[in-house]
Amino acid sequence: MGSAPRDAFIDWQTRFGVDGAEIVRRLAKAQTDHGTITRSDLWTVARDLGMPVAAVAGTAAFYADLAVPTQRARHIRVCRGTACFVATCGGADELNLEGDLGGSASVQHVYCLGYCYTAPAALDGAIPVVGSRRLLADTTDDRPEDAPSIPFRAASSEAVVLAGLTGVAQPWQVWPEVVKTRTREDIRTELLRAGLRGRGGAGYPIAAKWADAAAGDPPRYVVANGDEGDPGSYCDRLLMERDPSRVLEGLALAAYGVGAQHAYVLVRSEYPAAVDALRAAVDEARHAGRLGHGVHGTEVDLDVSILVGAGSYVAGEETALLRSAQGLRGGVQVRPPYPTVRGLAGRPTVVNNVETLAAVPWIAQHGGLTYADLGLPEEKGTKLVSLNQLFRHPGVYEVEFGTSIRSIVETLGGGLRDGHVLRAVQIGGPLGGFLGPDDLDLPLSAPALAAAGAALGHGGIVAIDDTVGGQELLRHLWTFADAESCGACAPCRVGSRQGLRLCSSPDHRPPPERLLRTMERGSLCAFGRGIAGAVRSLLRVYASEFGEAE
Repeated sequence: MGSAPRDAFIDWQTRFGVDGAEIVRRLAKAQTDHGTITRSDLWTVARDLGMPVAAVAGTAAFYADLAVPTQRARHIRVCRGTACFVATCGGADELNLEGDLGGSASVQHVYCLGYCYTAPAALDGAIPVVGSRRLLADTTDDRPEDAPSIPFRAASSEAVVLAGLTGVAQPWQVWPEVVKTRTREDIRTELLRAGLRGRGGAGYPIAAKWADAAAGDPPRYVVANGDEGDPGSYCDRLLMERDPSRVLEGLALAAYGVGAQHAYVLVRSEYPAAVDALRAAVDEARHAGRLGHGVHGTEVDLDVSILVGAGSYVAGEETALLRSAQGLRGGVQVRPPYPTVRGLAGRPTVVNNVETLAAVPWIAQHGGLTYADLGLPEEKGTKLVSLNQLFRHPGVYEVEFGTSIRSIVETLGGGLRDGHVLRAVQIGGPLGGFLGPDDLDLPLSAPALAAAGAALGHGGIVAIDDTVGGQELLRHLWTFADAESCGACAPCRVGSRQGLRLCSSPDHRPPPERLLRTMERGSLCAFGRGIAGAVRSLLRVYASEFGEAE
C-alpha cells in the first residue's frame, strides 16, 4: 500500500494543518457576497487558508452550487430528477422560470431535492415549493411553505431503521449502555452476525469495513454519507430531518466500534432542513453528555461535525465524498488503497450511508442474529424504498429483502393514481435500471435485480406512465450522465457526451453496444458502468420503440 499514489493537496492540508472544509465555506460566502466567484476570490481564499490556488480553483469549477452565478436576493433550485421529469410529462409541462421571473432571481437546475413523493418541486431559497403550475410566486413574501411531510410506514415484521419514527425506540437508548459496558469488539461481532451490508448501493459488508479500519493506526475517522444523490430516493432526507438523533447514535456506535474520536456527517446542500436538524441534534447531544470529552463518564472521547456538500452526484461515491469533505474536487480516486486504509487526511476511515447507520442501534440492542432472521438468507435485514408521486400511496416504506416488487408497487404503493397506466419503473436511480410491468414479480434482492439487468441502488422506485416515451427517457438519462460525470476517466466522460449526442441527433440513434461496453469496462467507478447497464435495461423495456435496438 505504501507505493500507491498520494494526493498532493491532501498531503498539503495535513502537513500545514489546513481545514479543507473551509475552502467550500469561504467560496460559498464569496458567491453569496458577489453573485459569482471572481478570480480575486480564488486568490483570497487560497492566501487566507494557505492552499495552492489550483486547489481552490478546482473546487470552484467542479461543484454545481459554486459554478452557477446567483442573485443575492433570490436563488431558486429546480428539480430535474426522474420523478419530477415524469411528473411534468417528460418536461413538457415545465415552466420557463427565467422568463416567468423576469430576471429577478437566479435559477439552478438540480437532479433531486428529495420531494419525489409530491413532485415536481423546487427550492426557493431554503423553502420547498411543489406543484407544476404554481411553482413559484412573484415575490419572496408570497412564497408558500406547502410541501407535505414525507409519508412513511414500516411494512416489515420489525421496524428497524424506522424504529424511532414509529415510536418503537427512543433516541440515544443504546449508546450509554454500550459505551459503559461493552467492548468495541462486541459491537463489531454483532454487526458480523447481523450480516448488515451497506444500504447506499454498493452492498459491502459493514463488519468487514469496520474491522479493516480498526486494524489501522489512529487517528481513525467515521463519515456518514448523507449525500443521497439517487434521483427517486429520499429516505435519507426523512431520517436526517425527522430522526437525526438515531442517525447520530448509529454514527457514534460506528465510531466506537472503529475506535474513532471524531466523526462527520456530510449532507447534500439540497437538504437544508436536514443540515439544520442534524446541527441541532449534535448540540443537544453535546449538552446531554452523549458527545464530547469523557462520554457518559467514560474514557471515550467523541465529537461530530456536520459538513455541507456543494452539488455533485458523483461526490456520493466514498472516495469522492472524502475529497469533498476536505474541500477538494469530488473526483473518484483509484482503489486500492481503500478509505479504510487511507481515507480522510490519509487516515483509516469508514464511510457508511445514513440508512446503514440508522440500523445499527437496533442491531446493538436486539442482537445481530435477531436482525439476520429478517429478509433472505443471502441478503439479510430490511431496506427502505421510496415511491414517487404517481403512486396512490407515495412515501418511504421499510420492507424485508425478498418482498416482491409487485407487492411494493401494487399493495404498498396502491398502484398508479387514477388515469395513469404503468409503462415501467426505474429502480435504484439513474445507475439502477428499468423494469417493465411483466418484471414486477422479482424479489427485492440485489442478485435478482442484477440478473434482470437492473440494480437496487438506494431503493428509489419511480413509476413511469405511458405519457413519457422511451426516447424521452433515454435523452433524460444521457443528459444526467453528461451533466454529472466527474470527468476523471475518458470512458465515462467521453461516453456520456457521445451517448447524449447520438440520442439528440435527428434520427434519435440509440448508442451502439461498443460504446456501452467501453463505459462498462473502462470507467473508474460505478457511475460509467451503471449508466451503461441502465441504458441497456431501458432499451430492453422500451424495445418496441427502438426497433433493432432490442
